[in-house]
Amino acid sequence: MDSITCICKTSAETSAKASVAKQRDYLFDNYKALLIVLVVMGHFIEPCYRNNEFLYTLKWLIVSFHMPAFIFISGYFSRRELKYAVILKKLLVPYIVYEFIYYFFYIFILHKETGLYLLYPKFSLWYLLALFVWRAATPWVKKCPHYMAGAVAAGLLIGCSDMADNFLSLPRILYFYPFFLTGMKFNRNVLTRLKRTSLRLLCAAAIVLFTGCILYIPVFDTLSVKVFYGRYNYDFLGQDILSGILWRCVCYMVGFVMTFAVMLLVPSRQTCFSYIGTRTMAIYLFHGLTYSYLKDCTTLLKDVSTLPQSLLLLFCCILLAAVFSVPQLSAFTNKIADLRLTDTIAQTVWLASAGCRRLVQRKAASFRWFLYRRKNYVGLTHVMFLGGRF
Repeated sequence: MDSITCICKTSAETSAKASVAKQRDYLFDNYKALLIVLVVMGHFIEPCYRNNEFLYTLKWLIVSFHMPAFIFISGYFSRRELKYAVILKKLLVPYIVYEFIYYFFYIFILHKETGLYLLYPKFSLWYLLALFVWRAATPWVKKCPHYMAGAVAAGLLIGCSDMADNFLSLPRILYFYPFFLTGMKFNRNVLTRLKRTSLRLLCAAAIVLFTGCILYIPVFDTLSVKVFYGRYNYDFLGQDILSGILWRCVCYMVGFVMTFAVMLLVPSRQTCFSYIGTRTMAIYLFHGLTYSYLKDCTTLLKDVSTLPQSLLLLFCCILLAAVFSVPQLSAFTNKIADLRLTDTIAQTVWLASAGCRRLVQRKAASFRWFLYRRKNYVGLTHVMFLGGRF
């Protein structure tokens, strides 16, 4: 009897696993695997991409679409609205935990002066904060008419601001928001219909054409790759407002075209690297710690100049992505995402907002009393204040 039960149970588990495998969309797993490897490469070649033409061109190609594509996919998988407590648990709590990890890593490993600036995300942790803001704000934003045009306008206008570029990562949050919204509106069936050989060849030609533009158009020799970062304002990039807005429009166009062009070239079947696309958070976290150590404590990354050295560096980036995708590290990030601190944080936020509201009310009441006494002193019949008569 026990053996029959075990056989039935094993059969049911196998059927369940087969059903999950059948339902899984390997296109996005493969695409995320490619993108996370490009994220690692993009960071590791940062100190040396100006050393040779190969790395310089690769850097332009990577930054032109890797974050727009990642954010687009995040938007696609964010179509189902979640409760605020769940968003806090899955995104804000890990962000705070990882900020502490980076803080202690900077202090005790890198011996680097820093502070626990939760309003100024360290390294790549801005993405978690941005995801939290996008997931929390989008249900309200979608109620506004023409919200997509508004999001693009906000992404263009934030470049005119002189606010601190890393404060709450607001410049990047606004710049990349249209990609997130587009992902939420994306219809997967459209991509299936477009996956034809002729269109794939056209996409490959578009990527080659953009590569040729980087190599042979002189403007790419003087323009900074940071135009694609979304973090820096137009003044920092050496642009006036008009040219900055025009270039940012070009960045939007290139980001969308490259995102869809590469997507059409990514295989839809299960591959040997598909599993990496399901473990991107661990790679995203631990590669940043590794990169920070190599950049601040060694000169290895700065000394890469020849083509063989560049190829070796890229191979090491692929190897690091494979190492950091081991189940143990993914289990760690999953546990962080499941920490039961949500209720406490939610209560803290509510109490803080209630305290701020009471403070504003007290200040407003004091100001109104001041105006009332001033009116009596001056002998005025009434004073208009915010539409109210005293």
